[in-house]
Amino acid sequence: MLFLFYQGGEPAITRDFRINEEIRAREVRVIDGDGSQLGIFSSRDALRLAEEKQLDLVEISPAAKPPVCKIMDFGKYKYEQSKREKEAKKKQKIISIKEVKLRPNIEDHDFEVKAKNTARFLKDGDKVKATIIFRGREIVHTQLGQKLLKRLAESVKDFSQVERQPKLEGKNMIMILSPKQDS
Repeated sequence: MLFLFYQGGEPAITRDFRINEEIRAREVRVIDGDGSQLGIFSSRDALRLAEEKQLDLVEISPAAKPPVCKIMDFGKYKYEQSKREKEAKKKQKIISIKEVKLRPNIEDHDFEVKAKNTARFLKDGDKVKATIIFRGREIVHTQLGQKLLKRLAESVKDFSQVERQPKLEGKNMIMILSPKQDS
């Protein structure tokens, strides 16, 4: 497994494992490719044993006394590990937050359009941040904003649950809806 760390603009590559000549310990405990312990060898003898099998000697536990090394095909191991990581990444569901902006004096048809978009976002598995923007003296009528957000939550209740109740933040009132979990 390779990690990139940026130092002074240049990427520096570091590895989790030391392999073959990089192993610095005098004596190592050697494990065969099938998992059986072969015993404690000098690092030169262990490296020679791995070369006879045309495999790599990989230090898997450097903190142990003596360090534990395994005889394996390191290239194949890295390839299989990258395949596992890609497979795990495929199975992840990335949830994004979509935002629906409303005004306190919105007309009914415009509200229906916003509610339909909210329902579509929730069906796609995204969270929705419903924001009511107050301008000027509208901020005095926050109860209108709460009523409007509750109406929005009621219109999409089949697909959603309220993750965060309506709350005034500055000149905006925000409510977060998340898709309903199938139980």
